Amino acid sequence: MSTFTPRDPAYAEKVRDSFAQQGFMATLKAELLSVEPGRVEVGVENWPGLQQQHGFVHAGVTTTLLDNACGYAAISLKPPGIEVLTIELKVNLLNPGRGERMVAVGQVVKDGRQVTVVQADAYGLQTDGSRVHVATMLASMMAFDLSRA
Repeated sequence: MSTFTPRDPAYAEKVRDSFAQQGFMATLKAELLSVEPGRVEVGVENWPGLQQQHGFVHAGVTTTLLDNACGYAAISLKPPGIEVLTIELKVNLLNPGRGERMVAVGQVVKDGRQVTVVQADAYGLQTDGSRVHVATMLASMMAFDLSRA
């Protein structure tokens, strides 16, 4: 991946503040693990409320983590007052969501003025320290000016 320069010197604070306002992420007990220009990690412990009937982390939870990692990776590069909304995404589920923790890593592929292309990978972290690649996402994020929303 490329190295990006954020257009907002307070990009990390902007991402953290926005993440903290998401009620759904709080419901999932998700955490913002790291914020870098164009790269964000989001994680969640695997607890029964997130599991489907076979005990795996539900694909909806995995997709939500991927989408948030992508969105915040894109926002980290935007100027002050500019946010993003997902306008397209594709998810490939590669393995069942098992492990003690699920972590999604989002990285900007191409930062455009109107549309940013982002990819993310989700991993199930195992008790032995290994990780299983659970899913991958490719998404497009549309920039919008908060003052005009």
